[in-house]
Amino acid sequence: MAAPGQQSGSHPSAVAPRTDYAGAVYGSLLAASVVAASGVHGAHPRLSLVVLLLVTGVVFWLAHVYARLTGEREAGRTVTWRAAREVGRHEWSIVEAAALPALAVLVSPWLGDAETAWLALGVAVAQQVLWATLGARRAGAGPRQIAVEGAVNLVLGLLIVVAKAAVGH
Repeated sequence: MAAPGQQSGSHPSAVAPRTDYAGAVYGSLLAASVVAASGVHGAHPRLSLVVLLLVTGVVFWLAHVYARLTGEREAGRTVTWRAAREVGRHEWSIVEAAALPALAVLVSPWLGDAETAWLALGVAVAQQVLWATLGARRAGAGPRQIAVEGAVNLVLGLLIVVAKAAVGH
């Protein structure tokens, strides 16, 4: 298995800059979905939403690590701790993507609960678009391709926004 950002068979000293932001894009969409679907109430709704965002990020990170380790291993080979650490580092952006929306929730105590959720949702969608366009740019895509990738991710994020608005959470 090649190290993150490295092609199979390439030499470790020839590692190209990372262009794979799939985990960050996926994690951002996941965070947006968590915020949109949560109807967190109770004594501490902000804290509940922060915990929900972070726990969901960690659980999905673990699921991605497990899926990559078991799905990409060669027949007859066991998974090593080194491979698990490499995959874990590579997929960590899923957890990181939950951090900024969680921070938005923490720093918004002057907003009502509904407004806080909308702020966190906006942050998640904005970072999703940012990660997608950054990945395209670092991969050498032209301006048109960068714009298309940003637009596709904006549409995906807006689908979550529309779903939240339609359900009325």
